[in-house]
Amino acid sequence: MPRKRFGRSRKNRCRFCTPEGCPRPAYVDYKDMSLLKKMLTNQSKMFSRKRSGNCAAFQRATADAIKRARYMALLPYVGE
Repeated sequence: MPRKRFGRSRKNRCRFCTPEGCPRPAYVDYKDMSLLKKMLTNQSKMFSRKRSGNCAAFQRATADAIKRARYMALLPYVGE
């Protein structure tokens, strides 16, 4: 029976970065609800960088976009 190889899973890549690198300035639109909902749990908590796979610049930009959308009442503060 062959052994399973652990640690060979696909690496999470930043969904915003291109193969050439991270575009600057890092900006995420707060009105893009379909994208922002993918960055939240069902309790409306933001995913960590490890879970979402974003780079540091886009994780900060995503957090700011989520906070703006919550303030504008486009996203809920708490889940359902």
